Amino acid sequence: MIKAIHLQRHLPASGNAAFRLHEAMRLSGIDSTMLSLSSDIEESKQIKHLGKKSSLISLLDARCGSFLTKSKKKEFGIFSYPLFGTDVSKLPQIQNADFVYLHWVIGGFLSLHGIENLCKIGKPIILFIHDMWPITGGCHYSFDCEKFKIECNNCQIFPKEKKIDLALKEFKKKLILYSKYNNLFFVSPSKWMYNQIKESTLTKEKPVFHIPNIINNKVFKQNNRLEARRILDLDSDSLIISFGAVSVDSPYKGWSYLQEALSILKCRNQQKNILVVIFGSGFNEQIERDIPFPIRFLGRLRDDFSTALLYNASNIFVAPSLADNLPTTIMESLACGTAVVGFNIGGIPDMVIHKKNGYLANYKDSSDLAAGIEYCIENNLKGYLSEDFKREILIEKHLKLFDLIKNK
Repeated sequence: MIKAIHLQRHLPASGNAAFRLHEAMRLSGIDSTMLSLSSDIEESKQIKHLGKKSSLISLLDARCGSFLTKSKKKEFGIFSYPLFGTDVSKLPQIQNADFVYLHWVIGGFLSLHGIENLCKIGKPIILFIHDMWPITGGCHYSFDCEKFKIECNNCQIFPKEKKIDLALKEFKKKLILYSKYNNLFFVSPSKWMYNQIKESTLTKEKPVFHIPNIINNKVFKQNNRLEARRILDLDSDSLIISFGAVSVDSPYKGWSYLQEALSILKCRNQQKNILVVIFGSGFNEQIERDIPFPIRFLGRLRDDFSTALLYNASNIFVAPSLADNLPTTIMESLACGTAVVGFNIGGIPDMVIHKKNGYLANYKDSSDLAAGIEYCIENNLKGYLSEDFKREILIEKHLKLFDLIKNK
């Protein structure tokens, strides 16, 4: 039996791509296990967490990282420069595995030195790329910057920092690491990210594969809308537009464009019964004042069943992301039969087929975002997910990847 282990810094109880892949592998007969720094999921034979010492190391890494990046410009998002982590290469779970998947492993879980220690044991190391950090000098999304295609330096995130070029330092460290080991393999869930990996100086010579994320289609499926609304205590007669983000202030999520699009809809006065539902984030007085429609904050939905109910209760899900790989929220919404409106960026076009199961708006164009919402309403558009995202098909791709690696 094939043995695979997935490393992920934190395991939330819902919405986690690494955990869903692990579960799908186990259902398919693969002996899959997980190792995390912290978790909302209890330990078991298959899921292990590191101890207090590792948590203290993570805290030290966070404080040092905050100090080093204190001058960053928030509008460009996160910049990670991992200094400390735990060496997990000698743990029995790692030693017994045939394949080691690295998901989101920074934030004090693994340092670059820790990743190298894993490479040294000679097992296939599969980096599952959830954002751009593995292929840049430290940013998680580069937006319009393309320096990662040549060499990261003088990063736009630190416009005033000239003495210490963190991006250049980290870029060189990754280049040395990636160049030294032939047992490193890269997996991208989106076609867009696949192209970014192939164009980065760090990874253009490395083996890269395209395998989308997996969701549980037994949970994320179409159900009765009125029943979903009754369970969530949402008005049965309203036209519900939903939006999800842990933080609406995130520079990646594009909340301001949705806010402007809703104002445009209000001015056109064509939709009077709209209810805006926000999940992932708690009550925000400023947002309530700025939105011209009634609004409900559902907070963090802590399990997949509640999340699926929300998608089923919605008429439209809007994802105005400005930088994203393969958003699971979009995949989930489409699987639940709810149309999606989003910008034509990143991995969103992999899932949303323009004017078929949603609407792809022009980038950063609030007016077109509003037009997309109107189009979906007027045409009563339904969401659906391509057959390419079926669990069986995606697991087969992982099995083919294993064969390719073994025969390499």
